Amino acid sequence: MGMVGGGKDAFIGAIHRIAANMDGLIELVCGALSIHNDVAKESGKMLFLPEDRTYLNFEEMIHAEAKLPADQRMDFVTIVTPNFAHFAPAMLALENGFNVVIEKPITFTLDEAKQLKKKLDETGLMLLLTHTYSGYPMVKEAREIVKSGKLGKIRKIYVEYHQGWLSKLSEREGNAQAAWRTDPRRSGKSGCMGDIGTHAAHLAEYISGLKIKQMCASLNTVVEGRMLDDDGAILLRFEENATGVLTASQVAAGEENALKIRVYGENGGLEWAQQEPNTLTIRWSDKPAETLRAGSNYGDRESSYATSNCRTPGGHPEGYLEAFGNLYRNFILALSAKMNGEEPHKEWLDFPGVEDGIRGMAFIDNVVASNQSDKKWYDHVVE
Repeated sequence: MGMVGGGKDAFIGAIHRIAANMDGLIELVCGALSIHNDVAKESGKMLFLPEDRTYLNFEEMIHAEAKLPADQRMDFVTIVTPNFAHFAPAMLALENGFNVVIEKPITFTLDEAKQLKKKLDETGLMLLLTHTYSGYPMVKEAREIVKSGKLGKIRKIYVEYHQGWLSKLSEREGNAQAAWRTDPRRSGKSGCMGDIGTHAAHLAEYISGLKIKQMCASLNTVVEGRMLDDDGAILLRFEENATGVLTASQVAAGEENALKIRVYGENGGLEWAQQEPNTLTIRWSDKPAETLRAGSNYGDRESSYATSNCRTPGGHPEGYLEAFGNLYRNFILALSAKMNGEEPHKEWLDFPGVEDGIRGMAFIDNVVASNQSDKKWYDHVVE
């Protein structure tokens, strides 16, 4: 594995390294870890990278790695830069034969995301998009319950993602994370909806198996002086006449990372919350509610997609880092199988990819357009 971005003091880069290292299947061998040369070099030393594989920019890294023998060069590159700096290293990596892991949203624009898909189709290479919450065992169990038809035809989906960390103008108070995420030049045309609304939309589609078809969006900029939205709500129409509501806010003072989803069908509904991730609640119209719990010892009553992504016996937390690790493990097992000419297990192929990235970018575009439109319902156009 090589890494672009993620030098010392970078939040998400460290998370990626922990996740990638969790199963002992991946070794970090090189990096272009910062646009600042001194930070890049110091970060390389801290991570015990060889000096000659601690690069000062991603172009140098990708071209140098491509010249190494196949058994020495990196097999894939992880891109953990701000949104505006996703596309260039991803495209260059693909052009030079390297698989890609990339943070969401996948690119800065929808057109860039489509260009990446075209290049992936041309090369046959693989891409992992780190929509973390799809890596939780109980999210996978929820998806399998919906897919089984036990809930009946899906009618209603409620998904909410509330945080409070941007309740003040933190971007002008030295908070580096806030500074780039609220800057349209680096983050894109949407703040809150681009950052966490995309997670909520992906989770709704992932669990329900239904794609968003139309939306009616209202975006707000609550904190005076902020350049992008920090709050919003969307009425949704899905395939098969299901409807839903998505709310996202980063000014919900006191909230930490309150992602929650409820899906209702003809026969019952299910509920999952990220801050209590081991628990999946199922409510039935004709019998008492059930509580399912994550755990590797529940293989006789839960799907293989859930149990194969559990790392501990029941009662031990399967948290954010483990979910991140599951994405990396599934990706690397699928990639290794492909490199060895073997057929990957179906569970290994269960990770977000470029199609999810395209839908995420289209979601951002359409939410902003809907907010600006006088139409009540705005078509969720992807192509």
